[in-house]
Amino acid sequence: MKKYPALYFTAFILAITITACRQSEYERLVKNELARNVRYDSLFLGLRFNMSSKEFYTACWEMNKQGLIMQGPGNLSVQYQLDSSQMRSLTYMWFYPDFKNDSIYKMPVEFQYVYWSPVFQPLSADSLLVDVKNLFEKWYGGSFLYQESKDGLQKVWVKVDGNRRIRLYKKNISTVSAEFLDLINSK
Repeated sequence: MKKYPALYFTAFILAITITACRQSEYERLVKNELARNVRYDSLFLGLRFNMSSKEFYTACWEMNKQGLIMQGPGNLSVQYQLDSSQMRSLTYMWFYPDFKNDSIYKMPVEFQYVYWSPVFQPLSADSLLVDVKNLFEKWYGGSFLYQESKDGLQKVWVKVDGNRRIRLYKKNISTVSAEFLDLINSK
């Protein structure tokens, strides 16, 4: 130890620096995007973060009158149908926002191919995830960051633009989930 004190000191400082810089790519992305102080409130179909519940219901009422949307399963969500020009096959899109202080801050969305069947592999959730990711890259630009939990059980595609985080993941064998979250108003 007496022969190389500078070497040991340098190694110690290097170890501390590496440990301190072990921020994940996702954490760096969120930090950098929030630091830009740019808001991205648009979601889809003219819906947006910070929309009041009254504005949301009015917008949905108008889209329903135009035949763009309808009530989802169990009358618990809004249903929109994506056609085969946007997806591999006709696809249901179900959504209903979460409100905080009467403003949309989170929008959970689920996708499922209309003709999904457990025996028809081309319409599996794996294929659907690729379709939804490609569609979202067209709608929102850029690319998604792939993340996997330490145990490998949760696989998620993430995109962060300013305050808007979008997560995509396979929910089950037939369904893909997307989640839009306003990172500023979710705290």
